[in-house]
Amino acid sequence: MSAIAQKILVVGGNGFVGSAVCKAALARGMGVTSISSSGSPYHTPKGHTPDWVEKVEWRKADAMNPDTYADILPGVNAVVHTIGTLLDNTRRNTLFHNKDYVGLLKSIMGITPVEARHLGGYDKLNRDTAIRMCEAFAASKPSQGMTDVRPFVYVSAEDFHRPAISVRYIETKLEAERKIDQIMKEHPQYRAVHVRPSMIYDPETRPMTIPANLFTFSAWMHAAMPSFVPMPASVIRWLGTSVFPKATEQTPSALVSIATLLSVPPIQVDHLGEAICASLDPAKNVRGPVGVRAMRELIGWSKGG
Repeated sequence: MSAIAQKILVVGGNGFVGSAVCKAALARGMGVTSISSSGSPYHTPKGHTPDWVEKVEWRKADAMNPDTYADILPGVNAVVHTIGTLLDNTRRNTLFHNKDYVGLLKSIMGITPVEARHLGGYDKLNRDTAIRMCEAFAASKPSQGMTDVRPFVYVSAEDFHRPAISVRYIETKLEAERKIDQIMKEHPQYRAVHVRPSMIYDPETRPMTIPANLFTFSAWMHAAMPSFVPMPASVIRWLGTSVFPKATEQTPSALVSIATLLSVPPIQVDHLGEAICASLDPAKNVRGPVGVRAMRELIGWSKGG
């Protein structure tokens, strides 16, 4: 398989999604450098070290401090940002310590005061690290010989987690997308790609495989039915957009999130890694948001597959 980029930088290559990107990139013949706060190589949940790990250059760096990785940026054709957090316990731990049980309950329900929305891990990990990385990448001067537009791939998300997960999770993802797009408007030699996976699972992680199969079947049923047949997702989405008010202008209600969970299929982590690498192809010129169905097409699946 021919390389579509000579070398890429994976931010968080030792994580769940980052490791899948590293594997897929190596399979395509790319050189891979990974940076993380620890600089440690990837290990499987069972403690084993896969063979591909030896082919990755592992570096310790702080995504918020460009000085720790600035020397890498000129020599890479693309950057893939994979770090983030689904559960932010920073503010909840503080509320619990202060015995603010009402505030703790509101936080669990996704009700966060405006003045406290920029104090948690969501803001730093999901949003700020991506913005800082994008700014540094766009400001870097590519090495001689690099002529293609250089992509910055941000692993965002579909809005399907609420009400189980705080609304700040998806809000910070969308805030990062908007800011990255603003940065790229000023740098035409770069392009932004926002992959939006739904539920990400690994077949080897059995507890997640069962619900993933159920939601895959649900998404298939919704896609197979004619549009005039009322399905659970369409009814719930109508309730969330027409009957009940939206939470904000940028983020729909939790009912719309539930409808997305029922109608958008989960994605295997290795397929996500392959789709991210496929989006780097200059010939495809992928830009902006990329949903699960578009990811499937990128890796060669048919629309109905």
